[in-house]
Amino acid sequence: MRITPRGDRFFRLLTGAAENLVTATGLLRELVEAAPDAREPLALRLHEIEHRGDDATHSIMIELNSSFVTPFDREDIQALAGRIDDVLDHLDAAADLAVLYQLGEFPDGTLTMVQVLCQASELTAASMPGLSKVGELEPFWIEVNELENEADRIHRRILAGLFTPGADALEVLKAKEVVEEMERAADAFEHLADAVQTIAVKES
Repeated sequence: MRITPRGDRFFRLLTGAAENLVTATGLLRELVEAAPDAREPLALRLHEIEHRGDDATHSIMIELNSSFVTPFDREDIQALAGRIDDVLDHLDAAADLAVLYQLGEFPDGTLTMVQVLCQASELTAASMPGLSKVGELEPFWIEVNELENEADRIHRRILAGLFTPGADALEVLKAKEVVEEMERAADAFEHLADAVQTIAVKES
């Protein structure tokens, strides 16, 4: 068991985990822009990133168990790692369902939704190194909260466009499930930002 803090190690691990989110949202954007027959390889690559995220979370847990002193409360580090993993899970699910359901065209607004997720991922990855001065990260959780609100608005508009008279019910259900996983990813980004805010409040 280490006796001295290794905060820099935790910050590097959390930053690496957050960088997976940037890669994953980028792949999801490519998938949404791709033709239906070109989506499966992108979904497989995203699934590999999700596995890489699992490995990153495992590394953080190992570090927690082998460190006597941590930069923040153990449960807060664990929660933050878990929130990052939650986002990846929803991104992976959205891509996987789009392929499994053999979705044709994505509904109008889907690409805009994914662009919001890309912004949230880039903000998150850029902010993780700042955990050493977590009190200065207030703009991060405010911006992510605003992005989540925007994702909610986009989600409602997408649903309104899906539920139009004469729409194919099966295709509507397929598209709805895929888009809802994206909306859950936006919610998970907000929960991640809330975890950072919780740490900041405790450290203030």
